[in-house]
Amino acid sequence: MPRQPDTLQGTLDLLILKTLQRGPNHGFGISLHIQSVSDGSLIVEEGSLYPALHRLERDKVIKGEWQTTENGRRARAYRITKAGLKRLSEAEQSWDVLARSVAKVLRYV
Repeated sequence: MPRQPDTLQGTLDLLILKTLQRGPNHGFGISLHIQSVSDGSLIVEEGSLYPALHRLERDKVIKGEWQTTENGRRARAYRITKAGLKRLSEAEQSWDVLARSVAKVLRYV
């Protein structure tokens, strides 16, 4: 089944926050993690990822700091904040409710 262009739109914040719960990471690393864990089913494009990271940073649920990577390049590494952990918990609960509700409809209609 082909992936719709807006598949991640409603869940991207959840995926980013969940990835950062593992530890600090830069944008490319976040994208790679999501793609890897989803066995390549979820591909986060730069045009979606970086605006989401900027929005989450503006909302103070993540914090970014410039660092030098292992190969000597500058990259902004992000970490989840306490407010981000709270938002992540709320988003996971909402996602669980949504997933159960969709499963019920798929099962009984």
